[in-house]
Amino acid sequence: MTLPEGTLLHSRVVADPGGVFERALEEAVTGYASIEPQDALLLDADGLGIVALERGVPVAARHTGTGRVGREALAELAVPGPCRVDLYETKASVDFAADPASRIPPGLPADHLVRDETLANRARSAAAERGIGERTDADALAAFLADDERVAAIRREARTEARERAQQWGLADALAGAEDRDGR
Repeated sequence: MTLPEGTLLHSRVVADPGGVFERALEEAVTGYASIEPQDALLLDADGLGIVALERGVPVAARHTGTGRVGREALAELAVPGPCRVDLYETKASVDFAADPASRIPPGLPADHLVRDETLANRARSAAAERGIGERTDADALAAFLADDERVAAIRREARTEARERAQQWGLADALAGAEDRDGR
């Protein structure tokens, strides 16, 4: 596998790669993160994981040692202990990201490698906002539920509509009693 030449933005040994994925999201980095787990660092195990990024959103994964792709590649990287993480920004997309077998849901690296639900939801939301990656219905629902302002706006709108219909149907008195009990 050949990777496009890029600019090294980050290179460190860390407890988990969460900070790199956060930076990639914030800076909308197109490129890739290479992750070398502890067993490769200490025991000379072969290979490292490559996570392709499109405008900060993780879109594909491949393990250079085993050749595994997608979810299986990420599973190989989910080992406890430190890992070396390098973040590269490139002008071109990573070639293997076009392979459907390599594609991953946007929140999967945060879920599996970092175990950070907030970061996973941010990745899903960024994918939705930026029109990136394949999204499942579960990804769409998680991104929607993570947006507290949108949920609150829909609730306000539903309450307003309920009040208007209650008045149209002559039920305003019943609704007023329910609002007194609920405190809304």
